[in-house]
Amino acid sequence: MEQVRVIIADNQYLTRLGLTCLINELDDFRIIGEADEEDDLLPLVQEKKPDLIIIDYFQPDHFSVATIRKLQAISDQIRILVISADNNRHRIYNVIEKGVSGFLTKTCDKKEIVDALIAIAQSNQRSFCNKILELILERSFAKPGDECAPTPLSPREIEIVKLISQGLIAKEIARILNLSTHTVYTHRKNIMKKLNLSSSSELVLYAVNSGILQ
Repeated sequence: MEQVRVIIADNQYLTRLGLTCLINELDDFRIIGEADEEDDLLPLVQEKKPDLIIIDYFQPDHFSVATIRKLQAISDQIRILVISADNNRHRIYNVIEKGVSGFLTKTCDKKEIVDALIAIAQSNQRSFCNKILELILERSFAKPGDECAPTPLSPREIEIVKLISQGLIAKEIARILNLSTHTVYTHRKNIMKKLNLSSSSELVLYAVNSGILQ
């Protein structure tokens, strides 16, 4: 069997170092590159053509959910293993629905990581750690919510909420909507004030419960 060619995409140096040390112990895997931001990752993937990418998408201004979509656009043959500190269940559901090969948290131990690598690379299976499986099961058995009141947001604000809920950062939203980054930040501030929210996770939850995000 040929070695599985791996690229690590994470802004945290210690995380990249730890994964490098772990993977170097495995005979069937070989690291062919590292990236600490999207602008470095995408050309690296196009040049090196890896079999597997390990990424933490939840690193604002470095990687986002949109990064995963861009990787899949490069090649639908690349397997993507997420190892992330993200604890927002709705964003996690969104990433899983993108069809990633696996999802682990940064609290996973060595055995969980190695088992996931082997399952994904050798058996072409999807692999999720216990914490992520619990979230998947929780969603599977959730009861439908009651109808929500109409949203107080404008059409433009709803557009921005949808994009924020998909994990996009301000500069990506600005590019998509042809706005300045400052304008996006202003809209976000007004949205949070209108809804009396204090965090992005609360905003995503509102988007789901109100039907803005399907």
